[in-house]
Amino acid sequence: MPGPASDLLLDRFRALLGPAGVLTGADTAGWSRDWTGQYAWTPRAVLRPGATEEVAAVLRLAAEAGTPVVPCGGRTGLVGGAEAEGRLVLSLERLNRIRALKPGARVVLAEAGVTLTRLHEAAAEHGLVFPLTFGARGSATVGGVLSTNAGGSNVLRYGSARGLCLGIEAVLADGRVLDLMSELRKDNTGYDLRDLFIGAEGTLGVITAAVFRLFPAPRAYATATVAMTSLSAALDLLNRLQEETGGAVEAFEFMPARYIDRLAEARPDLGAPFPARHPVTLLVEIGATSPGDAAPGPDGSVPVTDRLEAALARMMEEGTVADAVIARSGDQRRRMWARREAAAEITVGRGPMVDCDVSVPLDRVGDFLTGMEARLAALDPGATDFVVAHLGDGNIHWSAYVTRDDPDLEDRIRAEADRLAVALGGSFSAEHGIGLTKLASMRRHKDPVALDLMRRIKTALDPDGILNPGKTVPE
Repeated sequence: MPGPASDLLLDRFRALLGPAGVLTGADTAGWSRDWTGQYAWTPRAVLRPGATEEVAAVLRLAAEAGTPVVPCGGRTGLVGGAEAEGRLVLSLERLNRIRALKPGARVVLAEAGVTLTRLHEAAAEHGLVFPLTFGARGSATVGGVLSTNAGGSNVLRYGSARGLCLGIEAVLADGRVLDLMSELRKDNTGYDLRDLFIGAEGTLGVITAAVFRLFPAPRAYATATVAMTSLSAALDLLNRLQEETGGAVEAFEFMPARYIDRLAEARPDLGAPFPARHPVTLLVEIGATSPGDAAPGPDGSVPVTDRLEAALARMMEEGTVADAVIARSGDQRRRMWARREAAAEITVGRGPMVDCDVSVPLDRVGDFLTGMEARLAALDPGATDFVVAHLGDGNIHWSAYVTRDDPDLEDRIRAEADRLAVALGGSFSAEHGIGLTKLASMRRHKDPVALDLMRRIKTALDPDGILNPGKTVPE
């Protein structure tokens, strides 16, 4: 329990941030669990600075006291990266300014607490798009998506958070501010320190702002829900569409039959994509930015939609596409996306679950799913798997609903999923980060030399180990 010295430290934080800037007791409830409910904790206090200078002052005080600090964004993480039992939570939600948006240069400078939705809206006002998107966009923040190197549905065309970021501002463990807010596409001046902090989950420094690339907003979308006879046929469709559109496929999402079954059970309001049940259902979207692809013809048809329709028709004739529905209105498109974005909602809360986020080469997705079906049956015969995937970039969200709440069983299932993904040339973590959940995976599969370098970097930047201790890098 905190003693008198601890109370004095909180008083110093109150003097720095004001009474509303330091939350204790029941006021910390909103920072006491992760989104899934898998992790729950009681913070010592929640600190809420409103500017980079205040973050720096907080970390100077924490370093002086040797007190651990856990940075926190929109609290939508899935791997326990913000767990903070008895520790100070550093909430970045009040750093919520868009410092500048430069349409000509197609960049935006935003603070760590700005949500993805705000970035989307700000870019749209200038006919631009910030393409990073996923279901939690209304609460996920700049600091969080960079700290986990988040991905989402549009990685296929635009890349993950790392690929969209040109520069960052970060506060180090000793309170110094690292200003790497470059707007340059080319800056060949030594080590790329920016990338150290992206994906580090707040263990090396606290990201307080970033520079992101923006892109022309598509003038038209061609969106379809497609029933395929096999995953290999789906990959053929992706390659054809990429060739015919010059790489304009933005999303290629996989929803197998069991996902559609669960969707009908949990969200009947969204409707079934097709009257019949199919083994492979895809959500496909192409974004057209050129007027020639987006301008309607005399008959009202849109060229990019015509291309998608023609490709699907050819594959239906070949027998590899079983059925397809093309969105003919904005409402239809939104409904299609709602089915995919309900994934987190319909996955969580169904009893004991093992949740894995892996990536494999595109042509090995089927091998992973088949292999894990057999492995799961051997480990827990009564268990069932549940899958949804960003098929265009090989990112599989594979979950198992197990017959009992057993940490040892969970570890064995996760170990099998990790082992198979790595054996297929993939990764045991695609876009959710490491946090606490995947520390064992890091021990098992990360290259030992890489782990040694990661520990050395952690020690160099945070010698007292006060930044989000116990996460990302196994002891």
